[in-house]
Amino acid sequence: MRFLSGATPAHDLTYSDVFMAPARSDVGSRLDVDLATADGTGTTIPIVVSNMTAVAGRRMAETVARRGAIAVIPQDIPIDVVADVVAWVKQRHLVHDTAITLGPTDTVGDAIHLLPKRAHGAVVVVDPDDRPLGVVTEADTVGVDRFAQLRHVMSTELLTVPSTADPRAAFTRLHEGRHRLAPVVDFEGRLVGILTRKGALRATLYHPAVDGKGRLRVAAAVGINGDVAGKAAALLEAGVDTLVVDTAHGHQERMVAALRAVRSLEPGVPVAAGNVVTAEGTRDLIEAGADIVKVGVGPGAMCTTRMMTGVGRPQFSAVLDCAAAATALGRHIWADGGVRHPRDVALALAAGAANVMIGSWFAGTYESPGDLYTDADGRRYKESFGMASARAVSARTSDDTPFDRARKAVFEEGISTAKMYLDPAGPGVEDLLDAIVAGVRSAFTYAGAGSIGEFHERAVVGVQSAAGYTEGMPLPTSW
Repeated sequence: MRFLSGATPAHDLTYSDVFMAPARSDVGSRLDVDLATADGTGTTIPIVVSNMTAVAGRRMAETVARRGAIAVIPQDIPIDVVADVVAWVKQRHLVHDTAITLGPTDTVGDAIHLLPKRAHGAVVVVDPDDRPLGVVTEADTVGVDRFAQLRHVMSTELLTVPSTADPRAAFTRLHEGRHRLAPVVDFEGRLVGILTRKGALRATLYHPAVDGKGRLRVAAAVGINGDVAGKAAALLEAGVDTLVVDTAHGHQERMVAALRAVRSLEPGVPVAAGNVVTAEGTRDLIEAGADIVKVGVGPGAMCTTRMMTGVGRPQFSAVLDCAAAATALGRHIWADGGVRHPRDVALALAAGAANVMIGSWFAGTYESPGDLYTDADGRRYKESFGMASARAVSARTSDDTPFDRARKAVFEEGISTAKMYLDPAGPGVEDLLDAIVAGVRSAFTYAGAGSIGEFHERAVVGVQSAAGYTEGMPLPTSW
């Protein structure tokens, strides 16, 4: 990457401070762009879901891996639960989604509770042998008594898709049948999943992130306190595909010791560690055993570190500096935090990131673990919170004495609750991935790059004023 002016600016820059200039390109189509990363994680799009309790759970992990990204299960989750999540994700299908199921005598209230758990917005009603009897959507529950049984409200005009059908054939079947979605059944007619028309299309546009056995990939985090080696060994035994050693201040001796302990296990999977914002910090973590360094202190939407402490660094410059240091040592970095728009993902890749971590932006989706709420204006939202907030610290220190928990809570950093609204037009994480990937692919064509490596080499970035940034925003109304 080079700056349009020819000289590196004397001051540090955020994503909003910069823009990318177009260059002569021979990339004919966005679909010609290869977004697979070279950091060993196996992602086919450069997106990592942050290890935040309000964001990364099994539904999120399954969904993003099916589209080529990877989610990091947070360190606060008990090891046995993480093991269950990993096993569950690896049993998911690469094309069709996991269905929500209920029986014919279950109630409308049961369906209403479960419908927001998946973006496909349907409950499949099954018999005791798991054969589909009908489908219930949100529209079927409107104005219906919550104690009514599903057999009285379900649609019985069933169209099913064979599990052997390829995505194109499945789409054609749905289109010709004028159905938005259909249960997927095996050769004996038992339910094995659900597929929407858009899901069938996505299966032709994305490549799943899969391990050597063809199963979806999932990562997990471990902290730097306590028995780090023991926890890491348990996660590796559970089958995680990437191990993330995580703390807010990654450039410290306990991180170095934790990394050495993890590396002594000969993990056999990529080890990511962070967070840092300097070349020196990047080099120290790589020398201690990190394959990937997480870069970012303070740019996250839920993070108050910079306002509380004054510590941090504008994210674009942090990524640029740390990526150069990592590349010199044959390693990689993840840009962690500060992403608000698809352009920010593209700019992080231009600066040298191998993957871009996204947290709060994904909290406001059906796939995040939180419960769905509705505000006074009828807008749907989920709650998000920072991983250094009192809420997160309380969960992380549940085994401490009440006195020790109270002491630690005094020094919280981070927002304990924030409303992350679902976009009515795109409430699923796949909708956000579509927007991000479309923007990134277009950015690559503007730079004349067919891969992430080429994009970093060819990108030309300029510095802009706040007015320049505002000028690039679309106007929803006339002026």
